Amino acid sequence: MKQDISKLYIITGGPGAGKTTVLDELNKYGLTAVPEEGRRIIKEQIESGGEGLPWLNKELFASLMFEESVKTYLEINQAPHLKPVFFDRGIWDTLGYMRLENIPVLELMTARAREMVYNNNVFIFPPWKEIYENDPERKQTIEKAILTFECMKEIYEEYGFNIIEVPKVTVEKRARFILDRVLIKLK
Repeated sequence: MKQDISKLYIITGGPGAGKTTVLDELNKYGLTAVPEEGRRIIKEQIESGGEGLPWLNKELFASLMFEESVKTYLEINQAPHLKPVFFDRGIWDTLGYMRLENIPVLELMTARAREMVYNNNVFIFPPWKEIYENDPERKQTIEKAILTFECMKEIYEEYGFNIIEVPKVTVEKRARFILDRVLIKLK
C-alpha cells in the first residue's frame, strides 16, 4: 500500500539548527520521525573504519547518503501511516550537499529524486548560533552550517517546494508551529 504523499514532510536546514530535537518532540506525539541518514552513515563509517565520511571522502559519503535516502523513502512509502511522517532531511538534501561540495550530480540521481514525492511544504530550520554545537558526527563550523542552510533553501525552491521557515523559539513551540501547518490538532 503506497503512502499518501500529502503526509510525507521534509524537515531541512543546516546542521545544528535543532531539527533532530524537534523531530524527537514530534515523536512524543506519536508521529513518525525518520532519522537523518547522514548522521547514521557517519556513525557506521566511524565504527567500521570506513572512508565514507564527509571529512575523508565526500563523494563516497554523498553516494551512501543518496542510496540510503532512496531506500528509506521506499520503505516508508510502502508502509501505511494514518498520521504524517516527518523526514529529518529528504532526498533533495543529498543533492544540495553535493552542490555545496562541488560533487557532480548525475542526471540519473536527479531523475530518481524526482520520483521521491513528498508534501510540497518543506520546513526549514534557520542557522541558530546560540544552540549550535559540534559533536563526533558534526564537525562543520557555524559558517558552513549557514552555507548549508542557504544551499538547502535554494535547492528546494529550485525544485518547486514551498519553504516554511521554522522560527527560533522553544522546542515545544517549534513542534507546535509545524503541527499547526499540517493541521494536526492534539489535545
